[in-house]
Amino acid sequence: MNQKITYENWKEISSTFEVDDDSRGATVVLEWAYRVYDSDEIIYASSFGAEAVVLIDLIQEVKPDAKIVFLDTDLHFPETYKVIEQIEERYPKLQIEKRKPQLTLEQQAAAHGTVLWKRDPGKCCQIRKVEPLREALTPKKAWISGLRREQSPTRAATNFLNQDDKFQNIKICPLIHWTWGDVWNHIRSRGLPYNELHDHGYPSIGCFPCTQAVGAEGDSRAGRWAGSGKTECGLHTN
Repeated sequence: MNQKITYENWKEISSTFEVDDDSRGATVVLEWAYRVYDSDEIIYASSFGAEAVVLIDLIQEVKPDAKIVFLDTDLHFPETYKVIEQIEERYPKLQIEKRKPQLTLEQQAAAHGTVLWKRDPGKCCQIRKVEPLREALTPKKAWISGLRREQSPTRAATNFLNQDDKFQNIKICPLIHWTWGDVWNHIRSRGLPYNELHDHGYPSIGCFPCTQAVGAEGDSRAGRWAGSGKTECGLHTN
């Protein structure tokens, strides 16, 4: 199955992947992705959360020198930068880029006012996440994401392969059938480094002004932009 994916055939190809292996289809999908796309045509956009370290571990088994981009908003928790350093030490062949926005925090404050994330979190995400990812994906034909169907209602219909109208390419999601338990079983069995905030009630970790701890039950995205009605930064919405 070496056929290049197009907007016309992505659903057909996505439906052919087997999900009954130990990785719930993730390894098969990744092997296909790195076989079909050249190294400069595909990139993994990583948050370095729990799903991310699992996906990085699976990716490096298939493509040890895979390209990874981290959207460095300058507003991440220290624990996030720490786990990036640990991943870089564990997998030195990976090509990890820390991509920053066009505007520094000072320039953003001058142009849009201070604490934009409180007044207009959508605008802040657009500047500090969406546009940097657009720049990273412009030359790419496909990108990999750690979305899981279980994470939230907005992600429940995610497929292995998804037409991404926002970035005009194909979004590959190898972990769609993984549960939160599956993620942690893999982390523990492989002894993977992970963000310490996960031990303190943070299932989903983004920028520190917009992320808080949540209870053990319910939508894992509940701690993001709490009280605003916002659940996505804009990377996964068209």
